[in-house]
Amino acid sequence: MLTYPDIDAVALYLGPLKIHWYGIMYLVGFGAAWWLGQVRARQPHTPLNQEQVADLIFYGAIGAVLGGRVGYILFYDFAAYMEHPLNMLKVWQGGMSFHGGLLGVLVAMWLYSRKLKLGFFVLTDFLAPLVPIGLGAGRIGNFINGELWGRVTDVPWGMVFPHAGPLPRHPSQLYQATMGGLVLFLILWFYSRKPRPTMAVSGLFLICYGCFRITAEFFRQPDPQVGYLAFGWVTEGQLLSLPMVIAGIIMMMWAYKRHSQTA
Repeated sequence: MLTYPDIDAVALYLGPLKIHWYGIMYLVGFGAAWWLGQVRARQPHTPLNQEQVADLIFYGAIGAVLGGRVGYILFYDFAAYMEHPLNMLKVWQGGMSFHGGLLGVLVAMWLYSRKLKLGFFVLTDFLAPLVPIGLGAGRIGNFINGELWGRVTDVPWGMVFPHAGPLPRHPSQLYQATMGGLVLFLILWFYSRKPRPTMAVSGLFLICYGCFRITAEFFRQPDPQVGYLAFGWVTEGQLLSLPMVIAGIIMMMWAYKRHSQTA
């Protein structure tokens, strides 16, 4: 069994102001997306210039934060927030949903694509490889906070998390940081280095993230207010990720079929 590194969730105290590691991870994610976008914008045949990349990240950040919060409220704890609606504003207490954030980003990209008069999927294909580093950073933030821990296990790398009882658990946050962060980034970055049919990169993002998330959910302890949805193992995260995989497969098939017809 490994010892959980009990890191103070607050990275910096500035008088009454507390800067949390989780918030820093968001900044790391947005900063990495901006930098990678600048790199991609300098390549030939790119749809965006460097100034437009900054606006893209701004739109995406607003969509991710608002969508993530609304998604958590709707998908994971709607009844509790209806009972105490002011808690919706207490973002420092946690409660963000990837799937809600994804929907928020898609709405933001639709608005920005209209502003640029650029195809929606042209924009999402550009954005998709910039996202995974932020997803991985967010899971590291969860790990530092000692939240979203895994199921009880006897593997040698199991950890006892604060507030999760005395039994060792899977560090499932690190699993997700690796799969949905590092591995997903490498797949999308290298796949998108060559010209691909419009919609293909976005479709691959949906397929890979959906599969990684479904797999990681087998090791993650479900939220207590939700629990298992069916068969004693199906979780909310798996249920929300399955349509992503299906949509991604359809998008890639359609992208390559359309490309072959026009080639």
